[in-house]
Amino acid sequence: MPLARRRVAAWGWPLIALRLTAMLALLAASLALYYLFAIFTAHNPVPRLFLRGVGAIAGLRIRTSGPRPARRTFFLANHVTWLDILAIAGRTGSAFVAHDGLAQIGPLRWLCELNDTVFVARHERRSVAAQIEKVRIALADTGALTIFPEGTCSDGTGTLPFKSSLLSAIEGDSDIPVQPVWLDYGAETRKVAWVGEEPGLDNALGILARWRPVDLTIHFLPPLPREDRADRKRMAAAARMAIEAARAG
Repeated sequence: MPLARRRVAAWGWPLIALRLTAMLALLAASLALYYLFAIFTAHNPVPRLFLRGVGAIAGLRIRTSGPRPARRTFFLANHVTWLDILAIAGRTGSAFVAHDGLAQIGPLRWLCELNDTVFVARHERRSVAAQIEKVRIALADTGALTIFPEGTCSDGTGTLPFKSSLLSAIEGDSDIPVQPVWLDYGAETRKVAWVGEEPGLDNALGILARWRPVDLTIHFLPPLPREDRADRKRMAAAARMAIEAARAG
């Protein structure tokens, strides 16, 4: 059965053009500031501000709930769409663990690396140890790091099973808070979710063509207690249960 493609109405294209122009202008200004700040500090604030700005241009309207995250935190979040990255980075300054498929797209890889993205090959079991070491280094360098343990986007109405392999990087390290995050798009979830075989460009254009804002609540749930951090599988299960409980409550 052929995949239904999103269609952009005629009146959506001027808004897409306006938003893309604004994003390019923001990118040009941000790059100049990024390299200026790089002279003075290793913890460059510009990627966080840039991603937050892109989210605002895309129509993302964010509110947060729950305990304020510590600067050095390991976030485990559900994954609905590309807006998730803009939202979490803009609010926390977090770097991300991303699938290495993104690394094959030159300009996108370059932009991701400016925000200290860690690229991993989730299906390459022989390199798991090396990937875990990358995660440990990223945590030490950036402070905050986000993983989407589902390994892909879901439709936002539930969470897929959490993969636990990369959580080995923080096994036995009780100094780093592990904080579940529930990204809640409310009634708009199905309209913005990037699921199935939908092309990424279709999803992006569909969101950029919206005249209504995209409301998102980032629920920072309580960090996992020590007993739920005994091993990586328990951490993954506990984080997923926390998100599901928040969704149900």
